[in-house]
Amino acid sequence: MTRIACLLSLLAFVLAGLAGAQTAPPKDSRRSGYDFMGASTQAMQKDDTLNPGMLWVKEGEVLWNQPAGASGKACASCHASAQSSMRGVAARYPAFDTTLGRPLALSQRINQCRQQHQQAAPLRAESQELLSLESFVALQSRGLPMAPPDDARLAPFRQRGEQLFTQRIGQLNLSCAQCHDGLAGGRLASSVIPQAHPTGYPVYRLEWQAMGSLQRRLRGCMSGVRAEPFAYGAQELVELELYLNARAKGMPLESPGVRP
Repeated sequence: MTRIACLLSLLAFVLAGLAGAQTAPPKDSRRSGYDFMGASTQAMQKDDTLNPGMLWVKEGEVLWNQPAGASGKACASCHASAQSSMRGVAARYPAFDTTLGRPLALSQRINQCRQQHQQAAPLRAESQELLSLESFVALQSRGLPMAPPDDARLAPFRQRGEQLFTQRIGQLNLSCAQCHDGLAGGRLASSVIPQAHPTGYPVYRLEWQAMGSLQRRLRGCMSGVRAEPFAYGAQELVELELYLNARAKGMPLESPGVRP
């Protein structure tokens, strides 16, 4: 082979490599909050015998099988085994409710079920009972990818959630995006700033010494920038959940998560 032929062959090889690099899918740079934690906290989440959130899960299992309200029915009376009927459910919420014409978070759906089908009073937002039921349902989807519904009716609510995520609020005049997009991986005091992917909720936070919902965390962030938090169940919080779940699409659900 002549020198020119060798050079042409080498050039063709390099160009083919460049073409392949250009068509390769971009690397997913998203990281769960789990990746930002210390080894001891990670170990606590990975081991169900160490994970404090499993105490809420166990209580949720009891409530799942316990009759409530005037109907005398338990969740299991309609849904039977949660291991099969609830598999994938938590990964799809918030979801659109046709009757109300708006999206509902998972905790709201649980309360709607209690009122309509069990004829029982709704559980108080952030109560141990509601968090326990939500944690038990979420456990059935652990390891499955986050799968926000491909429902056109959700689009305007999700867009409003994105606007809220990028909107500066409070006396500190900060937005969610400024910290969780612009400063992710950095530190705020002694805490590492995560990317705000809600893959572990409900989570047990060491700071709280208790389980908490994503809405509790969002409200805490609002207070942190000295803004007035939205009330539990507010449409704005559900819209933020919608947007955050869309950002985390395809990431594995971890609940019950553990966070610092």
